[in-house]
Amino acid sequence: MSGEGGGARRAGLLVLLPLAFLALLFLYPVGTLIAQSFTGAGAPFGNYQRLVSTPLYVQVLQRTLWLSLGTTAICALLGYPVAYRLAHASPRGKAVLLVFILLPFWTNLLVRTYGWMVLLNPKGVINQALVWLGWVSAPVPLVYNSFGVLVGMVQIMLPYMILPIAAVMAQVDPQLRSAARSLGAGPFASFAFVYFPMTLPGVMAGVLLVFTVSLGFFVVPAVLGGPKDLVLAQLIEFNINTSLNWGLAGALSTVLLAVTVAIFAASQRWLGMAALWGGAR
Repeated sequence: MSGEGGGARRAGLLVLLPLAFLALLFLYPVGTLIAQSFTGAGAPFGNYQRLVSTPLYVQVLQRTLWLSLGTTAICALLGYPVAYRLAHASPRGKAVLLVFILLPFWTNLLVRTYGWMVLLNPKGVINQALVWLGWVSAPVPLVYNSFGVLVGMVQIMLPYMILPIAAVMAQVDPQLRSAARSLGAGPFASFAFVYFPMTLPGVMAGVLLVFTVSLGFFVVPAVLGGPKDLVLAQLIEFNINTSLNWGLAGALSTVLLAVTVAIFAASQRWLGMAALWGGAR
């Protein structure tokens, strides 16, 4: 009995250490920032009232949500077929595909973003090719706008969509589609009603991951976006480093955190995210 008690205490200490680490480096800073959001505006909720009543802040929040939604949708459309190919490739093919998928992780985020700025600018390779092919008569504005931001965000977030989907696809029994075909289902029906529903947990995991991470993007909008393409993270940085308004920065951060938590809770409640832990069935 004493041995069992000692083992339980050691297990408790092993759990206590990461919990203390989490509380010190995450919960305490987040709690401090939330507390700051209720200061510096006269009334306790003055900063939040300012966010709601100021059209600029509402527009920035809407733009952040739309850019995140657009990035998520494009990543899902591009990532699903790539994930399918990855899950069903030969071992050598998987190795080659993984190199190309993971290659962006080996390059600095700022370097990748500046690379897109070079490619998309009016004198860049893409615009020169479009003019040379005769598809456009003058350079097209591909950067310093929402399009440039979307391109940069999609390129960075695409692996986060591909890998969860491919992981679930790899667990799907390939005989199920053959069984559906033998029962009279066509290629589209066997995919839409058999294969795709079984891979949906991976799609939902990728969507949740890409969307929540995209909400907090700063570098890509700051480099590839224009003055009219501000996102929430840029406003937070401006209020902390330039205007020194920690209360408003705390309110903006709290709104961003609340949106993220609400999305995660809704996914758990209505999209059955608990199925992710059980894998595809």
